[in-house]
Amino acid sequence: MLSTFDKALLNIIQTGLPLEPRPFAKVAACLAVDEATVLKRLVWLKKHNYVRRIGAFFDSAYLGYVSTLAAVKVRDGYTEAVAEAINTYPGVTHNYEREGEYNLWFTLLTAGQDEQEKTLAAIAQLAGVDSLISLPATEKYKVSVEFTL
Repeated sequence: MLSTFDKALLNIIQTGLPLEPRPFAKVAACLAVDEATVLKRLVWLKKHNYVRRIGAFFDSAYLGYVSTLAAVKVRDGYTEAVAEAINTYPGVTHNYEREGEYNLWFTLLTAGQDEQEKTLAAIAQLAGVDSLISLPATEKYKVSVEFTL
């Protein structure tokens, strides 16, 4: 269960993590604690899956990267193994199981089209994968999501 402190910490780091050499010291000052306390709680929150990642968001297309949403049709009994294998590829930001014919979906960000095609081809060859479709975006929308705890 999250403490009041944990909730305050999560509220700050979602969109207010400062860009400076010691950002967690600055967060600690806002919360009237020391930097070690903030870091200790963040480690605990990550370990217990309250935090998936801490990092910046960049305009990947502007930086020359290509992305796609992909879906795979995975045979019964292979979903967990295929999901774990997909997660090992650099550039896979997340994947999730869905109901339907294509039952495992993931996003892929690569440094170029060739790398994307090679990665998708390798994933399509994984044991248990019957087929894969790539659904690159034709229009980009960025929605800012912040959860007030």
